[in-house]
Amino acid sequence: MSDSAGLRQRLREMLLERSVRRGDFLLASGRRSSFYIDARQTTMSGEGLVVIGALGLERLAARGWQPQLIGGLTLGADPVAYAIAAAAHARGTPLDAFTVRKQPKDHGTEKRIEGRFAPGASVVVVEDVITTGRSAQEATRVVAAEGGRVLGILAVVDRDEGGRATLERAGYPVDALITARELGLG
Repeated sequence: MSDSAGLRQRLREMLLERSVRRGDFLLASGRRSSFYIDARQTTMSGEGLVVIGALGLERLAARGWQPQLIGGLTLGADPVAYAIAAAAHARGTPLDAFTVRKQPKDHGTEKRIEGRFAPGASVVVVEDVITTGRSAQEATRVVAAEGGRVLGILAVVDRDEGGRATLERAGYPVDALITARELGLG
């Protein structure tokens, strides 16, 4: 088994152990679902950060994406971006993370994007779970409005519920480390 296959298997196990809940759930999209993926239970764990960082870097390379920055809408995207940025640093590759606030600050610089973001930067937007794609759309809208160039969108989990197609129709290539189908869900 390759390192990549082993890491993907471990991510699958961690998500099933820590993040997947079965029952009747109301999702942020307003839809009801028989399962809920609280990816933060995995993405905020030490092991999850290491696994996601390594797999995320691998997906960036496979896509040919060479961003200067990686980030997305707080809070789901934050640990994902930090994990990938830290993994890049460990390999000697410069990559900084950024966070898109849900609302602009009402004091200080009143920024919507935190981190070393600058107009003209090439970025990959990350997400913990894509359902409708709404959070990733908001992040890409803010990044574009601030002069950033979005190379693509990378999610830890794609719920296979249309979000990927919505984002791709908007012109953004999308990749995911794992899908709900691969987790035996849906």
